[in-house]
Amino acid sequence: MPKKISFLLLFLFLMEICFAQLGMGGSYVYNFREQKFSARLAGLGGTLIAVHDNDPSLIMHNPSMIAPKFNTSLLVHATDYFGHTGNVAAMYSQTFNKVGSFAAEIRYAGYGTFIHTDETGYELGTFSCNDAGFTLGWGRPLDSAFSIGANLKMMYSSYEMYSSFGLAVDVAGSYYNEKNNISLAILFRNIGGELKPFVEGKRNWAPFDIQFAFSQQLKFVPIRYHIALHSLYKWEMSYIGSNDPTLEIDAITGEPKYPSTFNRGINNFFSHINFGLEIIPIKYLSLFVSYNHHQNREMRIPQRKTMAGFAYGFQLNINSIQFGFSRSHYAAGATPNYFTFSLNINDLSQISKEKNKKKLERVN
Repeated sequence: MPKKISFLLLFLFLMEICFAQLGMGGSYVYNFREQKFSARLAGLGGTLIAVHDNDPSLIMHNPSMIAPKFNTSLLVHATDYFGHTGNVAAMYSQTFNKVGSFAAEIRYAGYGTFIHTDETGYELGTFSCNDAGFTLGWGRPLDSAFSIGANLKMMYSSYEMYSSFGLAVDVAGSYYNEKNNISLAILFRNIGGELKPFVEGKRNWAPFDIQFAFSQQLKFVPIRYHIALHSLYKWEMSYIGSNDPTLEIDAITGEPKYPSTFNRGINNFFSHINFGLEIIPIKYLSLFVSYNHHQNREMRIPQRKTMAGFAYGFQLNINSIQFGFSRSHYAAGATPNYFTFSLNINDLSQISKEKNKKKLERVN
C-alpha cells in the first residue's frame, strides 16, 4: 500500500508539471527527441507502440517495457537523414534484483557544416550544429498484466556559439492480455525543458506529448495491427491561414476558400491517429507498413501526389540477434533510411554453451 500511494503522489506531481508546461506556451527545443531512433518504430508510424515481444529497440520510447527479458541487451542505431544530416544511438539494458530493470542510451544528431558569414556576406569560417542526449530508463512489472516505467533525459544542443542544456522525464504504463494478445500503453513524454537556455532569460520546453497505443496479434492469421493516438493534449492539428499553400483561391473574388468546420474536424480527428500493420510470414521475419495522416497533411504538395505519411520496413530475428530497416516518406526526395541492430549477450552466450555441449557429446 505505501508503494501504491507513493506512485500515485508521483503521478499527480508529474501531471501538475504537464499542465503547467502546456499553460506556459512558448516554442519547443530539443526537437531531435522527435526523431525516430528505431527502425521498427519509424516503420510503424513513429509514435508509441504497444506490443510485448523481445524487441529492445522499443523500450526507450516506452520505458514501461523495460523488463528482465532485455537483461544484457545491446543496441546500435543509425539514420541516414536529409542532406548531410544523420543521427546515431546506442543502448544497453541491465536488470538488478529487487530494484528493477534499467536501460541507458546515448544519442547524437549532427546537421553538417555551415559557412559563417557577416552581414555583408564575407566568409568568416565554418561552424557546426549538433544535439546530444543521455537517457536513463527504469521499468518494473506490477503483476502479470501491468507494468510501469520512467525515463530521465539529459539533453544538450550546440548551434554555432549558442548552447543549451536541459532535463526532461517520460512516464509510461502498459497492459498486456496474454489470452487475447492485446497490448495497451500510455506515455507522457518529454516533461521538462531548458535549465541553461540558448538565450538568457528565455527558457523553452522540450517537445511534450501524450500518446496512447493499442495493438493486437490476430489468433489465426499472422498479422498484428497497431493503432496509436498522439498529441492528445490538443485538438487543432493543422495550420489554417491565408499563407497556407494548399488553400484554393476563388476565381471570382480572389479570396481563399477555407475548409468547412466539418472538414477541419475530420482532418483533426485523423491527424491524431497512426495506423500500422505487421505481417509475420515466418517466425524470424516481420514486415510492416504504416500511415501517419498528420505527416501526410503537413508535407503534401498540392500539385502532385506523394507518399508523404507512409512508412514501411522489415525486421529479422535470429537467435537473439535482430536487424531492422525501414523508410519513412516525408516529401518527394525526403525519405530517410533507418537501421537498427541489437543482440542479447546472455542469450548468445547460452546458445554458444549449448552448441559446445552438443559437440562434446558427439565426440564422447
